[in-house]
Amino acid sequence: MHKFLSAVCLSIATFVALAHLPLTAAEPAKQPNVLFIAIDDLRDWVGYLGHQRAKTPNLDRLASRGVSFTRSYCAAPICNPSRAALVTGRRPGTSGVYDNGTDWRPLNTDVVTLPLHFKQNGYHVIGAGKITHDAYRRENDWSEFHAHAPEQDQPATRRGNEKGQDGGVGGIKFQPIQLRDEEMDDYATASFTVRHLQAKHDQPLFLACGFHKPHMPWNVPQKYFDMFPLDQIELPPTKAGDLDDLPAYGVKVAKPAGDHAAMLQSGRWKEAIQAYLATITFMDVQVGRVLDALEASDKKDNTIVVLWSDHGWHLGEKEHWRKFALWEEATRSPLIISVPGVTKPGTVCERTVDLMSLYPTLCALCNLQKPAHVEGANIVPLLKDPKAEWSTPAITTYFRGDHAVRTEKWRYIRYNDGSEELYDHDVDPHEWKNLASEAQHASVKAELAKLLPTANKAGPAGEAKQGKKKNKNK
Repeated sequence: MHKFLSAVCLSIATFVALAHLPLTAAEPAKQPNVLFIAIDDLRDWVGYLGHQRAKTPNLDRLASRGVSFTRSYCAAPICNPSRAALVTGRRPGTSGVYDNGTDWRPLNTDVVTLPLHFKQNGYHVIGAGKITHDAYRRENDWSEFHAHAPEQDQPATRRGNEKGQDGGVGGIKFQPIQLRDEEMDDYATASFTVRHLQAKHDQPLFLACGFHKPHMPWNVPQKYFDMFPLDQIELPPTKAGDLDDLPAYGVKVAKPAGDHAAMLQSGRWKEAIQAYLATITFMDVQVGRVLDALEASDKKDNTIVVLWSDHGWHLGEKEHWRKFALWEEATRSPLIISVPGVTKPGTVCERTVDLMSLYPTLCALCNLQKPAHVEGANIVPLLKDPKAEWSTPAITTYFRGDHAVRTEKWRYIRYNDGSEELYDHDVDPHEWKNLASEAQHASVKAELAKLLPTANKAGPAGEAKQGKKKNKNK
């Protein structure tokens, strides 16, 4: 009887103890949602980074609610390799994906991508618009994906030609078009995203929203052009003879006899700037619609927001247009991250980061194990304290063996032929003076060279030829 009573008492005591345990010990913590906003070809011409002519109130609003990075850089200054690197977690030199003509999927068959990793860990993973390069989407990575928003989010009628390939100067395409916002593809993508923010989901949500603008053609409704009168347009800072101290390889990259020569001859440089600014503002309005929907939803307090651009853009600096280069304008790209309970509103981080950080950082924020293959630094410490000590540089790769290392002070470029460029951003933010040939900087170059990627995998046969042929307008 004594043993029986002792057993009963022990059972009761165990039950009482378990009953008083907090629910979190028995139930998994609620996973945060992720709103993943991708912008195409957006350089640093945004209000929160200090560009006085830009009209980006919605990007500025998001920056005021999270951490904005002033020194964020792409993994590659081309759409396809930049996006492939971000979603696979493998740098271009590791995967061999260097250009728009290379399908990243056969080179990464066993790689668990960022969206697939979330899908495999209980997330409902939805996307629309441009996340990876449009031609190379891997369908199984997503629970559902719409390259173009479904019919219910599309306008009933479309007037005119959104692409408008006949306007502009040579390969730089721009002109106002006679469409309403509602008739633009990016508007439909925003509508699709809004609908899913408003919907109820049984699983945590990874929602990717990819805007094509301000990718060329810079063709948006006239009202956006009217916001930027031509007589108020300012050209970007340039320097006569800027290419004189570049190695031959760098001059070849700049292609001064191409787009820039055509723009100078046309006399329409300011019109091109106007069109780019107009297209940025159109995109910003669509971002605003998405942010408004998040604010009005039941997800607002449990959603991580990440907004990034795949690379920057030249508008005549270094006698160069487009991306396709390793200088500041082509490689710097906006990055904003807002994490409820982690980031403080309106904080600014001046540390160097690159987009390879997004995969490992989102894993850390969502309590997912980072796959072993993933490169890049976890920047959660910078989200918690933007002024934290940080020694990791940003690395950008153009083609095989062409790399740039960016620290807070220096940009060091080494091309595949061994030629070099070195810029001191403390005194030369426009990168007008190449210091690479000066003997007093030999030790600086040597230290920066240690940070260059060691992986330089060969791309598919004909990669360089494909790159020259297919990178145009992508």
